[in-house]
Parts: sequence; C-alpha cells; structure tokens
Amino acid sequence: MRKQPVPVEVENYFDDLLPAARAVLYPVIDAVRDAMPPGYELGMHFGMPGWVIPLTRYPKTYNGQPLAYVSLAAQKNYHSLYLMGLYSNPARDAAFRAEWAATGRALNMGKSCLRFRSLADVDLDIIARTVAGTSVHDYLGEYERIKHPS
Repeated sequence: MRKQPVPVEVENYFDDLLPAARAVLYPVIDAVRDAMPPGYELGMHFGMPGWVIPLTRYPKTYNGQPLAYVSLAAQKNYHSLYLMGLYSNPARDAAFRAEWAATGRALNMGKSCLRFRSLADVDLDIIARTVAGTSVHDYLGEYERIKHPS
C-alpha cells in the first residue's frame, strides 16, 4: 500500500510543536497513516491534522465541511486523537473499549476523543486496527443512517 504524502500544511503544524510533543505525536500519526483505508484524505481541518472524506466525494455534510474520520491534536496538557468512526458506531466503540481494557492501560476517552500525555499511554496496534476497520463506503453508510434514521 502506498503511503499518502503529508501535505505541507500538516508538516507545518508539526514544525510548530515543541520537540517533546512531536516525539509523542509522530508515531501516532504514522500509525494512523499506515492503517488508513483508501479514500480518506489528510489535511488541516478544524485547526488540526486529520483525515476526511473530501467534499468532492461526499458534499452533503451537515456543516458544508468535509466529513471527519480521524484527527490528531496537540493540546496544552495532553494530546487528542479523535476517532469519529467509534462515535458513529456503538458496537465498534464497545469493542474498542473492551480491547483497550484488556491491555491494562487506563482509557481517557470521551465520545470520540482519546486523550493521552505520552506514547506509553496509547496502544498503536489497537489504534491502527480501529482506523483500518472502517472503509469510506462503510463510514458514509453510518453517517447516512445517523443523519436520516428510518
């Protein structure tokens, strides 16, 4: 699988971080990029690097912005990995939480936001499997189901 190139604006985001933050976030973004299914595009969205379904593929979003799938941000006191594919699929979310609990690591997570301070706080294999587990087609199906419940 060919790795998606990192856009200049995403590189600039990382260049502006302190070295300690880059040391934590680079392995995470690399794991996500390596696992990302085809069709999602990496860019700067909502002030942070993230993968989205471009508007050219799906223009009917609720806010006119590309549909976000995974985003990563450096915060003041922690880092955030937004896994929107979990937010939109309760069964996948429950499986993720159960798999994470089995590692013995503490899970600091809201509805989609996995918060971590160090690389030791994250399981990159679980993150990679989670990211790889939802194709663009499936994610759009979940979005449509939520947007237009029957």
